[in-house]
Amino acid sequence: MRLHYVLSDLGIGLKRNLSMTIAVVVTMWVSLSLLGGALAINQQVGLMKGNWYDKIQISVFLCTKDSGGRGCNGSEVTAAQKNRIRETIEASPDTAPNGVFVETKQQAYDQFKKLYKDSPIVGTVTVDQMQESFRIKLKDPQRFENLVSAVSGLPGVDLVQDLRTILKPLFTALNSLQIGSVVAAILLLGAGVLQIANTIRLAAYARRREIGIMRLVGASNLYIQLPFLLEAVLAALIGAMLACGTLWLMIYFTVNRYAKSTFRSWEWIGIGETMWATAIMVGVGLVLAIIPTFLTTRKYLKV
Repeated sequence: MRLHYVLSDLGIGLKRNLSMTIAVVVTMWVSLSLLGGALAINQQVGLMKGNWYDKIQISVFLCTKDSGGRGCNGSEVTAAQKNRIRETIEASPDTAPNGVFVETKQQAYDQFKKLYKDSPIVGTVTVDQMQESFRIKLKDPQRFENLVSAVSGLPGVDLVQDLRTILKPLFTALNSLQIGSVVAAILLLGAGVLQIANTIRLAAYARRREIGIMRLVGASNLYIQLPFLLEAVLAALIGAMLACGTLWLMIYFTVNRYAKSTFRSWEWIGIGETMWATAIMVGVGLVLAIIPTFLTTRKYLKV
């Protein structure tokens, strides 16, 4: 009997406030989608930084016959030049202990084949065309200018790359996108909370006499609030499910279908990270539905 009343009251509330309920669903859908996107971006930035930004700080590429660097002069690096370059790197106070790694032409070629295994360009490149390089880790990643200056221009050096300089614009753009998504999500979630509160307030006001009678005959607060709570939770869950579907589609098309095949050297978020984001989205949606409902209906529980 009690369950029948709760469900019938829920149906009455949804009919009376159908347009408001739809507005709540759409607002929660958009805002939670932005929140999920911000969470996904945050995890992706963390993966990128963990795999590149803090691992290899400086790459010193050595000359080949086709190199055009100022230390090449149209000839391949010699053994004596390689020794001098390594000594200069190891003597620098900014180089981390055991922080010098050598990538041979064969290793560079193997890595190239791995990254572009499905591309026809692999068959046009030979091992001799690849560049040997020194990969250097620093004691302090913020201090790289002195070492770059010491190595640049040495005989046998074609190019010195500071990976932080290359990746900094990308991370700046991603961080800005992340912050913008979070701000937009917070604003829309706030709008969703207000819409839920207004919807429940209107529903409770329309049934204020029924609530008063139930209160006088001894009905508990939870029993009276339950239809309103279910109404808000249902709207929030529908919005959250739509947002989760949107996030999964976004990850599938942007990451799995495009990014992984285009930027093969990056590590990209997968099922685990997406599941974590969707769990947060559903949890936030439920919290934002339950709390305003309890607060809004409290004033109508007093006889």
